[in-house]
Amino acid sequence: MSNTHDIVDTAVAAGSFKTLVAAVQGASLVETLKGAGPFTVFAPSDAAFAKLPAGTVESLLKPENKAKLAAILTLHVLPGKVMAADVAGKKLSPASVQGEALHVDGTAGVTVNGAKVTSADISCTNGVIHVIDTVILPKH
Repeated sequence: MSNTHDIVDTAVAAGSFKTLVAAVQGASLVETLKGAGPFTVFAPSDAAFAKLPAGTVESLLKPENKAKLAAILTLHVLPGKVMAADVAGKKLSPASVQGEALHVDGTAGVTVNGAKVTSADISCTNGVIHVIDTVILPKH
């Protein structure tokens, strides 16, 4: 099935990424993720954000934490379009848009820095979304 929406509009339409969409808006990344791409987005579901310690999301959404929020979100994005079949049976360490390498393990399902991909290959006009069950946090 071909999707006629970009990454942001697809996330909005799905309804299970309300926190992610609010975070993308708070970090001023909407225009970037509506850009030409292509991008691969490991999108934490609302349930993934809910697993963070109480108050974490609210704190990150404050204007003074915009740079930290942007760093977390861009850690979830790879340049280019990477489909599940591209990583099946492999262990890769691609650099995220944020600059930090991600550890993608496709040997038993797919995990990214330990976060499990729960739904893969949601195609968008400017890339692909893979849903993950845990928010990936920068090492530094």
